[in-house]
Amino acid sequence: MTAHISIREVSKTYPPAKRGGSAVEAVRSVSVDVAKGEILGVVGYSGAGKSTLVRLINALEPVSSGYIEIDGVDITSLKSRQQREMRRGIGMIFQRFNLLRSRTVAGNVSYALEVAGTPKAQRAARVKELLDFVGLGDKADNHPEQLSGGQQQRVGIARALAAEPGILLADEATSALDPETTDEVLSLLQRVNRELGITIVLITHEMEVIAKIADRVVVMERGGIVEAGETYDVFTNPQSPVTKRFVATVVRALPSGDDLARLREAHGGRFFTIEFSDDSASEARVFRALNREGAEFQLIHGGIDDIRGRIYGRLLIAVHGDDDAIARAFAAVAKTIRITEVE
Repeated sequence: MTAHISIREVSKTYPPAKRGGSAVEAVRSVSVDVAKGEILGVVGYSGAGKSTLVRLINALEPVSSGYIEIDGVDITSLKSRQQREMRRGIGMIFQRFNLLRSRTVAGNVSYALEVAGTPKAQRAARVKELLDFVGLGDKADNHPEQLSGGQQQRVGIARALAAEPGILLADEATSALDPETTDEVLSLLQRVNRELGITIVLITHEMEVIAKIADRVVVMERGGIVEAGETYDVFTNPQSPVTKRFVATVVRALPSGDDLARLREAHGGRFFTIEFSDDSASEARVFRALNREGAEFQLIHGGIDDIRGRIYGRLLIAVHGDDDAIARAFAAVAKTIRITEVE
């Protein structure tokens, strides 16, 4: 993996807000690489340190310790003027859009080009190109208040792309949008990544966003990383308690405790979970194997989820029949489907 962004043992501590107070460690000992051209999702609850991490990547805040490299250059050691130059290669999109109300849609995108030093003669063509790319070519003369939230965020994306950045930082870019509009914006970000080859760091507290577009995910809590890995792997086998809570908002949790006890009383038999993870393995194979062995079963709970375009199914079934027959049925499918008895 070629690291586009390399973060090593980075911490950020803020001084006490008042005399006698305690210092606040917003980010602590964070290390992560972001590959060129990937989408990295950073997820955490409020106060986890994820937005501070974005500001450190963009050198809007100095690190307290550690260092950050972009394309092999340690940005934490650069002088202010050099950091400003570096930021031209990083686009930012925000939760609240941050558009200039006094300017038209075209004017907002043009302003970013002015700041980047693009010659005036080239701006109009670039603005048109960008607005066409985000699907707002017919809105150039509108003002932000005339647009929907999703359209305003598209303007924000066009503005962020104006200076042709290699990196795009998205800080809670969809949390102010409804689900349908969120999907539209996420699809646009996928196009930005796929067609323009831009590396994206996506900050969010919404695990649904991670499931849709992130190649890898970092889970933060209290300023540190508690779990990291390929998105599919983290969703299908979460390790830390906070990750399990996040995953449960997307992947259907199976019954436990009193709920499980009530189901046992209602259905009887032996309870098993079935987990499968691609198109070649499905619950139908398990059901056919049980039928061949003469075992009866009932589907109790669960469902199938789409994670980064891959299937993940997790079901709870009650099985009645001879123990040997059940064992033979499960042995026939055990290579591709994970089956666990619920004690």
